[in-house]
Amino acid sequence: MELTGKLVAVLPEQTGNGKNGVWKKQDVVVEMDGKFPKKVCVSIWGDKVDRSLLQTGTQLRVSFDLESREFNGRWYTDVKAWKVESAGGTGGGGERYSAAEEGYEPGPSGYDDGDAPF
Repeated sequence: MELTGKLVAVLPEQTGNGKNGVWKKQDVVVEMDGKFPKKVCVSIWGDKVDRSLLQTGTQLRVSFDLESREFNGRWYTDVKAWKVESAGGTGGGGERYSAAEEGYEPGPSGYDDGDAPF
């Protein structure tokens, strides 16, 4: 999935230690273009976040996956970015972050699906 919009907030970076070592997560809020703009909080995992791209007012193109999990009878959904790039200017080589290249590793979510059947 993909969204394009203006970066309206950069939330504080979160870090911690998990079974796979140290993790980092950067949450950002992107306001989608349109007649009735909507805001989406997107999580960027890993240490490849390009800080120069994360300036309020920057137009971004975010490729992401949705992931939901159940905890104590309630469902929670995460918007996890796997590529963030500038939406302004020409389309040539604007890629700034791609989790696919670094071996995407989700952070601690308290959810372990064990051996997936696929």
